[in-house]
Amino acid sequence: MRIKKILVSQPEPTPGNSPYHDLAVKHNLKIDFRQFIQVEGVPAKDFRKDRIQILDHTAVIFTSRTAIDHFFRISGELRLLIPDTMKYFCISEATAFYLQKYIVYRKRKIFYANGKFPDLVDVLAKHKEDKFLIPLSDMHKEEIPVLMEKAKLNVTEAIMYRTVSSNLSDLKDVNYDMLVFFSPSGIKSLFVNFPDFEQKDTKIATFGPVTAKAVRDAGLRLDVEAPLPEAPSMPAALERFISEFNKNNK
Repeated sequence: MRIKKILVSQPEPTPGNSPYHDLAVKHNLKIDFRQFIQVEGVPAKDFRKDRIQILDHTAVIFTSRTAIDHFFRISGELRLLIPDTMKYFCISEATAFYLQKYIVYRKRKIFYANGKFPDLVDVLAKHKEDKFLIPLSDMHKEEIPVLMEKAKLNVTEAIMYRTVSSNLSDLKDVNYDMLVFFSPSGIKSLFVNFPDFEQKDTKIATFGPVTAKAVRDAGLRLDVEAPLPEAPSMPAALERFISEFNKNNK
């Protein structure tokens, strides 16, 4: 049985030059995109239960635009006036520029790294006199608290948003030849929505070792794993696999 229909557990790429589009055209595939997870903000009343005082901190660490949105959302719900003296440390320049949505950028102390958290920690280490607050999801990368502790930074971790499973009930009777996952949360969502899911002939592709482990831990068969030296991206990995598989299943 050839691979004809693929479900990618991510938002659909913006129209234009998408490698998924090229893949679909080359192999005559139907590729659908659907988020298996979504982000929900922690209500201010629940955040209060953690007894975290935002204004006791002199600096905020942002690892994403989502973190920025929920920091200022909660600050607004708590009726807090963030002082002009607050420092902002961002994972990347693009994330730092997103702050313009909430503050007058040129009048604030803003620092950023090159997109990698270890490099951001190096920037933070130059400001050890500050008391940092880092808004996080309930499901964040394990390296974040580990690296901050190793650097001996004074940091408060604040869970301001949660990753939850999307409602995929409309896909109940839709069958795909391949499912593509990018996080363990996506695997969890699969079983939350379809607790009786049986893989059978369905192929599964994953990006990243943590997601690959989640597939195996769930007792599923992993057919495509990326990144690899010869396939650094998911579209490249799919191209290699589908070309060979469909060739052998004419």
